[in-house]
Amino acid sequence: MDFQLQSDQDLIHQYINGEEKGLVELLRRYQSKIYTSIYLLVKDEYLAEDIFQDTFIKVINTLKTNKYNEEGKFLPWVTRIAHNLVIDHFRREKRAPMVSNGDDFDIFEVLGNYDESTEDRMVREQTHKDLKVLIQMLPSEQKEVLIMRHFGDMSFKEIADITDVSINTALGRMRYALNNLRKMMQSKEMSLKN
Repeated sequence: MDFQLQSDQDLIHQYINGEEKGLVELLRRYQSKIYTSIYLLVKDEYLAEDIFQDTFIKVINTLKTNKYNEEGKFLPWVTRIAHNLVIDHFRREKRAPMVSNGDDFDIFEVLGNYDESTEDRMVREQTHKDLKVLIQMLPSEQKEVLIMRHFGDMSFKEIADITDVSINTALGRMRYALNNLRKMMQSKEMSLKN
């Protein structure tokens, strides 16, 4: 059975029916996008890994209890969970110092690692590094919409609901973000030529 050719929905059903490889394939497909979307918000590698793991613990618990009902929208659903966990983290941090939960659960050990060539990894890491630098220069509202739209594949309606603004405001923030990124890339190219 070739898991790579199956839809997200099929993989979810297989996982619910006891086939762990269904979740492993979903993780392989979306790990990079989800982790990057978290990292760009928290700007801390270890914290991003913790929130990523917490996200998939919630995903696993929801799937195991048959409470998943987002037909065909797995990535936006997981991204919304991750975004909410990031918000929860910042709310907690305002009230209390950072406290480690002390459990050593590692989602990567449970699910196993997938193969990635050294070249693929290097290209991915350089691309993420370049993109992170530019995105971090954006105002926070623009950065948030860009991350949810690009890395979370969320609709503008979903983004508007999560950020508690109108769809037009979300669209405007995205337009400003893209214009600002374009200007930054042009000025970077010009400085490289000089």
